[in-house]
Amino acid sequence: MRETRYLEYKEKITNTFLKTVSAFANYGSGEILFGIADDGTSVGIADPKRACLDIENRINDSIDPVPEYTLSVNERTSVITLKVREGLHKPYLYKAKAYRRSDTATVEVDRVELKRLILEGQNSSYDELPATGQNLTFRTLEEKLVSALHIETFSKDTLKTLELYSDSVGFNRAAELLADRNHCFGIDMARFGDSINIILDRETIEHVSVLEQFDRALILFRKYYQYEQIRGWERETVSLIPEEAFREAVANALVHRTWDVDAHTNISMFPDRIEITSPGGLPKGLPEEAYLQSRISILRNPILGNVFYRLHMIEKFGTGVRRINDSYRNSRIKPEFTLGDGYIWIVLPVFQENVDLLKDELAVYSVLKKREMPSSAIVEATGFGKSKTVDILNKLVKDGYVKVSGTGRGTKYKTE
Repeated sequence: MRETRYLEYKEKITNTFLKTVSAFANYGSGEILFGIADDGTSVGIADPKRACLDIENRINDSIDPVPEYTLSVNERTSVITLKVREGLHKPYLYKAKAYRRSDTATVEVDRVELKRLILEGQNSSYDELPATGQNLTFRTLEEKLVSALHIETFSKDTLKTLELYSDSVGFNRAAELLADRNHCFGIDMARFGDSINIILDRETIEHVSVLEQFDRALILFRKYYQYEQIRGWERETVSLIPEEAFREAVANALVHRTWDVDAHTNISMFPDRIEITSPGGLPKGLPEEAYLQSRISILRNPILGNVFYRLHMIEKFGTGVRRINDSYRNSRIKPEFTLGDGYIWIVLPVFQENVDLLKDELAVYSVLKKREMPSSAIVEATGFGKSKTVDILNKLVKDGYVKVSGTGRGTKYKTE
């Protein structure tokens, strides 16, 4: 057995193990085995009963507050097992510093992470903290509340009901995020061509209400991934990527991200997909499997999440991933979810029915789905170069996926 994030070996008893005690007490519990070499070989500890008393004294004298732990001895191997439980009274400090595990190493937490531990120990969240400024206005929030809930008056009492304001603290960070103007990071959106070296459009939405960030992201999405089609007397909107999936992914990125990190939520638009990356991994206590299966909902920013829920912008019970997947149930290519220590990455592919085409061919085919276009419009929609687009169109025509009509500048293409 090798060392892991939750298991560490110590051949001898030295004070270095106390950093790992701090890490386990702060993040997710774990075990330290004394009398095991780094390669996993059992070497044992001389006089293990006396050694247990030494370990106990070092923890009680050096870790503040003292975490819950147990000690046991393997009588056959003389290996001592120290089990440390994650505690409620964080941060657990060793020499006035807090630690965490990074794979198999133990490292000191940074200033931002220390603040999070303090909030967790106080059973508080980031969005409950006092706002950095109290001169806030809420025109966008008021318009959303009137539209969604049909409220007749918007006042400070409304903000109190939404838990955005209290007489003792004033406005909190959730209110600041929802305010018309603030100092918070936002969304960085870019539309790419054949590669990330070809940027066709770029918009950074920051220092405005998260509600405005959401709306402006949706406008750019509709510009490049939706078109209108006329059938008889009716006009219908067709989406290359399900709008419901995009709305869910962006709303959840705004609600669940870590707002104490100076970074944007990134939305990268490609001819065949959209990638959404939000700062911060899963909220503490939410297993990866539970997130992917939409079984448990843990809000990192509960006040902000409650406002989005009241405005019908998210489901309160953590159904976002399931709703995204459901919108692709008839698509050959499905969404992807990657969960890292400091980010969540979601890929929303262009909706593709079961057709046997290569990646770039699918992008062109999807643009043409149920409509007729000249090659110049297809170049604009996909971001591909003119010669590449024409080559793909010629192959699609030859293989019977696309029909061509007209000649010269009047040439147009449409799917079967």
